[in-house]
Amino acid sequence: MKRYLLICMFVLFLLPSFAQEEEKERIVVYATMLDGDTIPVVLLPELKVLSFKPFKTRRAERKMTRLIYNVKRVYPYAKLAGIKLKEYEEILSGIEDQKTRRKIMKQAEEELDAEFGDDLRDLTFTQGKILIKLVYRETGSSSYDLVAELRGKFRAFFWQAFARLFGFNLKNEYDPLGEDRDIEFIVQMIENGQL
Repeated sequence: MKRYLLICMFVLFLLPSFAQEEEKERIVVYATMLDGDTIPVVLLPELKVLSFKPFKTRRAERKMTRLIYNVKRVYPYAKLAGIKLKEYEEILSGIEDQKTRRKIMKQAEEELDAEFGDDLRDLTFTQGKILIKLVYRETGSSSYDLVAELRGKFRAFFWQAFARLFGFNLKNEYDPLGEDRDIEFIVQMIENGQL
Protein backbone atom coordinates (compact mmCIF):
# COMPACT_ATOMS: atom_id res chain seq x y z
CA MET A 1 0.00 0.00 0.00
CA LYS A 2 2.84 2.38 0.85
CA ARG A 3 4.43 1.56 -2.44
CA TYR A 4 1.24 2.35 -4.32
CA LEU A 5 0.92 5.68 -2.52
CA LEU A 6 4.58 6.48 -3.20
CA ILE A 7 4.21 5.73 -6.90
CA CYS A 8 1.09 7.90 -7.15
CA MET A 9 2.88 10.82 -5.46
CA PHE A 10 5.82 10.40 -7.82
CA VAL A 11 3.54 10.49 -10.86
CA LEU A 12 1.51 13.45 -9.60
CA PHE A 13 4.38 15.69 -8.51
CA LEU A 14 7.46 14.86 -10.52
CA LEU A 15 6.21 14.00 -14.01
CA PRO A 16 4.28 17.26 -14.55
CA SER A 17 7.44 19.20 -13.75
CA PHE A 18 9.33 17.27 -16.47
CA ALA A 19 6.53 17.91 -18.94
CA GLN A 20 6.52 21.61 -18.14
CA GLU A 21 10.23 21.87 -18.79
CA GLU A 22 9.81 20.30 -22.20
CA GLU A 23 6.98 22.64 -23.12
CA LYS A 24 8.92 25.81 -22.35
CA GLU A 25 10.20 27.49 -25.45
CA ARG A 26 13.36 29.47 -24.97
CA ILE A 27 14.27 32.44 -27.06
CA VAL A 28 17.78 33.76 -26.72
CA VAL A 29 18.25 37.45 -27.45
CA TYR A 30 21.04 39.90 -26.93
CA ALA A 31 20.59 42.28 -24.05
CA THR A 32 22.17 45.36 -22.61
CA MET A 33 22.28 46.72 -19.07
CA LEU A 34 20.95 50.21 -18.54
CA ASP A 35 20.72 51.62 -14.99
CA GLY A 36 20.50 48.13 -13.51
CA ASP A 37 17.77 46.98 -15.90
CA THR A 38 18.27 44.34 -18.54
CA ILE A 39 16.90 45.51 -21.89
CA PRO A 40 16.64 43.06 -24.80
CA VAL A 41 18.25 44.16 -28.04
CA VAL A 42 16.53 42.91 -31.20
CA LEU A 43 17.96 43.66 -34.63
CA LEU A 44 15.27 44.45 -37.20
CA PRO A 45 15.74 44.40 -40.97
CA GLU A 46 15.98 47.72 -42.75
CA LEU A 47 12.68 49.03 -44.06
CA LYS A 48 12.52 51.51 -46.90
CA VAL A 49 9.42 53.63 -47.15
CA LEU A 50 9.04 55.27 -50.54
CA SER A 51 6.40 57.75 -51.58
CA PHE A 52 5.66 59.97 -54.54
CA LYS A 53 6.02 63.72 -54.30
CA PRO A 54 2.79 65.64 -54.80
CA PHE A 55 2.25 66.31 -58.48
CA LYS A 56 2.30 69.90 -59.69
CA THR A 57 -0.18 69.35 -62.50
CA ARG A 58 -2.84 66.87 -63.46
CA ARG A 59 -0.84 66.08 -66.60
CA ALA A 60 2.22 65.08 -64.53
CA GLU A 61 0.02 62.81 -62.41
CA ARG A 62 -1.43 61.08 -65.51
CA LYS A 63 2.07 60.68 -66.97
CA MET A 64 3.31 59.01 -63.77
CA THR A 65 0.22 56.79 -63.61
CA ARG A 66 0.89 55.59 -67.17
CA LEU A 67 4.55 54.98 -66.35
CA ILE A 68 3.59 52.94 -63.26
CA TYR A 69 1.20 50.85 -65.35
CA ASN A 70 3.82 50.26 -68.06
CA VAL A 71 6.59 49.35 -65.62
CA LYS A 72 4.31 46.96 -63.73
CA ARG A 73 3.38 45.33 -67.03
CA VAL A 74 6.94 44.68 -68.26
CA TYR A 75 8.91 44.24 -65.01
CA PRO A 76 8.04 40.51 -64.66
CA TYR A 77 9.42 39.88 -68.15
CA ALA A 78 12.66 41.69 -67.28
CA LYS A 79 13.03 39.62 -64.09
CA LEU A 80 12.38 36.49 -66.11
CA ALA A 81 15.02 37.56 -68.65
CA GLY A 82 17.60 37.80 -65.86
CA ILE A 83 16.67 34.36 -64.53
CA LYS A 84 16.67 32.72 -67.97
CA LEU A 85 20.01 34.32 -68.87
CA LYS A 86 21.62 32.79 -65.78
CA GLU A 87 20.14 29.39 -66.66
CA TYR A 88 21.41 29.53 -70.25
CA GLU A 89 24.85 30.76 -69.23
CA GLU A 90 25.07 27.82 -66.83
CA ILE A 91 24.03 25.38 -69.56
CA LEU A 92 26.39 26.87 -72.14
CA SER A 93 29.38 27.14 -69.81
CA GLY A 94 30.17 23.45 -70.15
CA ILE A 95 29.76 23.30 -73.94
CA GLU A 96 32.73 24.12 -76.15
CA ASP A 97 31.38 23.09 -79.56
CA GLN A 98 29.95 26.15 -81.38
CA LYS A 99 27.53 24.06 -83.42
CA THR A 100 26.01 22.56 -80.28
CA ARG A 101 25.83 25.98 -78.63
CA ARG A 102 23.96 27.42 -81.63
CA LYS A 103 21.58 24.48 -81.63
CA ILE A 104 20.81 24.89 -77.91
CA MET A 105 20.27 28.65 -78.28
CA LYS A 106 18.01 28.14 -81.30
CA GLN A 107 15.94 25.67 -79.30
CA ALA A 108 15.82 28.05 -76.32
CA GLU A 109 14.71 30.91 -78.62
CA GLU A 110 11.91 28.77 -80.01
CA GLU A 111 10.75 27.75 -76.52
CA LEU A 112 10.75 31.35 -75.30
CA ASP A 113 8.91 32.53 -78.41
CA ALA A 114 6.27 29.83 -77.96
CA GLU A 115 5.81 30.67 -74.28
CA PHE A 116 6.07 34.48 -74.25
CA GLY A 117 6.05 35.61 -77.88
CA ASP A 118 2.37 36.54 -78.05
CA ASP A 119 2.51 38.48 -74.78
CA LEU A 120 5.60 40.39 -75.86
CA ARG A 121 4.09 41.21 -79.26
CA ASP A 122 1.12 42.80 -77.46
CA LEU A 123 3.35 45.36 -75.72
CA THR A 124 3.10 49.01 -76.73
CA PHE A 125 6.09 51.00 -78.02
CA THR A 126 6.55 52.66 -74.64
CA GLN A 127 6.42 49.32 -72.85
CA GLY A 128 9.00 47.95 -75.29
CA LYS A 129 11.39 50.82 -74.54
CA ILE A 130 10.92 50.30 -70.81
CA LEU A 131 11.51 46.55 -71.22
CA ILE A 132 14.81 47.18 -73.02
CA LYS A 133 15.95 49.37 -70.12
CA LEU A 134 14.78 46.93 -67.45
CA VAL A 135 16.51 44.02 -69.19
CA TYR A 136 19.72 46.04 -68.95
CA ARG A 137 18.98 46.65 -65.25
CA GLU A 138 18.45 42.94 -64.53
CA THR A 139 21.26 41.48 -66.64
CA GLY A 140 23.89 44.21 -66.66
CA SER A 141 24.14 44.05 -70.45
CA SER A 142 22.27 45.81 -73.22
CA SER A 143 19.80 43.81 -75.31
CA TYR A 144 22.14 44.17 -78.30
CA ASP A 145 25.06 42.68 -76.36
CA LEU A 146 22.90 39.80 -75.14
CA VAL A 147 21.73 38.93 -78.65
CA ALA A 148 25.28 39.26 -80.00
CA GLU A 149 26.65 36.99 -77.29
CA LEU A 150 23.95 34.35 -77.46
CA ARG A 151 22.83 34.35 -81.11
CA GLY A 152 25.67 36.03 -82.98
CA LYS A 153 26.68 39.47 -84.18
CA PHE A 154 24.85 39.25 -87.50
CA ARG A 155 21.56 38.48 -85.79
CA ALA A 156 22.20 41.30 -83.29
CA PHE A 157 22.87 43.71 -86.15
CA PHE A 158 19.64 42.59 -87.86
CA TRP A 159 17.53 43.11 -84.73
CA GLN A 160 19.20 46.48 -84.03
CA ALA A 161 18.41 47.67 -87.56
CA PHE A 162 14.84 46.42 -87.25
CA ALA A 163 14.45 48.13 -83.86
CA ARG A 164 15.85 51.41 -85.20
CA LEU A 165 13.12 51.43 -87.86
CA PHE A 166 10.55 51.66 -85.08
CA GLY A 167 12.45 54.14 -82.91
CA PHE A 168 14.05 51.68 -80.49
CA ASN A 169 17.71 51.26 -79.68
CA LEU A 170 18.84 47.89 -78.33
CA LYS A 171 22.10 49.46 -77.20
CA ASN A 172 20.37 51.76 -74.67
CA GLU A 173 21.80 51.59 -71.20
CA TYR A 174 19.94 51.96 -67.93
CA ASP A 175 20.68 55.14 -65.97
CA PRO A 176 18.99 54.89 -62.53
CA LEU A 177 20.27 58.29 -61.40
CA GLY A 178 19.54 60.16 -64.62
CA GLU A 179 16.80 59.80 -67.19
CA ASP A 180 15.54 56.48 -65.75
CA ARG A 181 15.17 57.82 -62.22
CA ASP A 182 11.37 57.46 -62.21
CA ILE A 183 11.54 53.89 -63.52
CA GLU A 184 14.06 52.95 -60.82
CA PHE A 185 11.83 54.51 -58.15
CA ILE A 186 8.81 52.51 -59.37
CA VAL A 187 10.85 49.28 -59.50
CA GLN A 188 12.03 49.82 -55.92
CA MET A 189 8.44 50.34 -54.82
CA ILE A 190 7.42 47.12 -56.59
CA GLU A 191 10.26 45.19 -54.93
CA ASN A 192 9.27 46.59 -51.51
CA GLY A 193 5.67 45.54 -52.07
CA GLN A 194 4.37 49.11 -52.04
CA LEU A 195 2.95 48.90 -55.59
